[in-house]
Parts: sequence; C-alpha cells; structure tokens
Amino acid sequence: MTISLPASIDETAALLSSGAYVADRSLATVLFLALKMGRPLFLEGEAGVGKTEIAKVLASALGRKLIRLQCYEGLDTAAAVYEWNYQAQMIEIRLAEAQGVEDRNLLAKDVFDDRFLIRRPLLQALEPDVNGPPVLLIDELDRTDEPFEAYLLEVLSDFQITIPEIGTVKAAEPPIVIVTSNRTREIHDALKRRCLYHWVDYPDAERELEIVRLKAPDAAEDLSRQIVAFVQALRERDLYKQPGIAETLDWANALTQLNSVSLSESNINDTLGTLLKYQDDIAQVRGSDAAQILDELKTAAE
Repeated sequence: MTISLPASIDETAALLSSGAYVADRSLATVLFLALKMGRPLFLEGEAGVGKTEIAKVLASALGRKLIRLQCYEGLDTAAAVYEWNYQAQMIEIRLAEAQGVEDRNLLAKDVFDDRFLIRRPLLQALEPDVNGPPVLLIDELDRTDEPFEAYLLEVLSDFQITIPEIGTVKAAEPPIVIVTSNRTREIHDALKRRCLYHWVDYPDAERELEIVRLKAPDAAEDLSRQIVAFVQALRERDLYKQPGIAETLDWANALTQLNSVSLSESNINDTLGTLLKYQDDIAQVRGSDAAQILDELKTAAE
C-alpha cells in the first residue's frame, strides 16, 4: 500500500510520532522540506542521538523499502554500488568458446549484460518499486574517505550512476535519501550543498522524558524522571563520551530489569556500564560524582 508524503510540518511530526519517534519542530520542518523538495537530508550529531532511527521510522511509516549503506573505512564501489559476477561471466565465456563464438564485440556485449550485474545498495536505491521510491540510508558517512564522498556527488545531485560497460542508470523517481555523520571528520562542502542540513542535538529534559516513557514504558514514573535528570546532569560533566538517547534507554531498561523504582548510589554504580562506554568516564562518575549528582537531584526535588 502506497502512503502519501506528509503535506505539512505537523503531518511530518505526526508521521514520525506514529513510529514512536519524538521529534522537535525544527527536525520535522527540515524533514518536511527534504521530502517536499526531493532533496537528500544530511543529519549530523553525536552518536546515539537518533539519526539512524529517523530513516528507519520514515521507511516504516511510509511503507517504503529501507536500503541501508553502512559506511566504513575503505568502502568502494564494489561494495556500495555494483560489481560484476565474474564467475558467471567466465562460465558464459567458456560456453561461447565451446560453441565457436569468435566475435569479441558480441562476446563482450554478452558478458556485460544486465543479468551478470550484482546490484549493491546505491544501485538498488535507483530501481523502481511498487510501493514508491525507497528510503536510502547512507549511515555514518564520516567513516569513509574523500574519494567515496566524491563518487556520491553524482548520486545525490542527479540520482544516477554511470556504469562504464552499460551506461547511465537514472532513477525514474528519486529515492528518499538520509545521510548521517557522527562528525569524526568534516564532510566536504560539495556534498553538503546537495543536501538539506540538520544538527541532531541531545534532547532537553522534557523531550527525553517523553522518549523514555515511550520507549521504556515499564520503568516507574519516578525512576524515569530521575534517570533523565541524572543523564542531563551527566552531559554537563567533562566526559570523553556523553551518553546519548540510546544509552538513556538502555539504562532505563537495565534498571527496570533489576526491579529498581528509584535511583540510589548502589544501583547507579552497579549499572554505569549500560550508560557510559569508556572506563575513564565510568571511573570519574562512579562514587563521589554519582553521589553528588544524586544529592543535587534530591535537593532540587525538595
């Protein structure tokens, strides 16, 4: 079933909400514009703030296929775009030779046929689909190198890919493109210019509490409030890696599994590994820092 794109900012926010994603107004606005204008959306922000989830929710809510390209160092066209099925091509060549085919041009045309083409995520995203153009998620682009960035320029501006042996493959309808970056390095301006841009920040306390209520419904109300207040206070500390929303939810679920109904020095110290992912941060917070934050929260609540 094909679902129409949202016709307003409010409808966009409602669409995300239907997928249990709590978006602020600015995110709903830029997503609406990206959908309306047919432009890729470049989402930048710290790890764990919900960038990837936006693409997942969008695909699910619109009933579209999600095609995910997970980026990594050394990613090349063979893994991201296409490659030829060399084994099948060799078999075809051997069969042609056995049948006495000697015309090299005919043989080349035969082996570089569409049936030997292995489509990777970027090429798959340009193919038509009965449910509408897919959602293409190019995840953690900052992990790749600059040559791959340069290759993406044609894809993101013209929604087409040039294959030397076949020619240019162009999307009949452009896919919905979400590009994410954790900003471990700067992405080139040429790529950013082809996209609409949004910085996905840590949520404020009110929105984070709403997320916890939605995603960790088994957590007691008092516990959820204390968790959010504690995490918000932690983000003001000088940590190597501040906890994201994903870690907040992990912590809420972990404490719920331990049947905790409120925070204490004991259950904080015992479960910091679900909230913080670096030993130096855990060592800094465990003990006196945790007790201090907890005391501050109790004083603020009185």
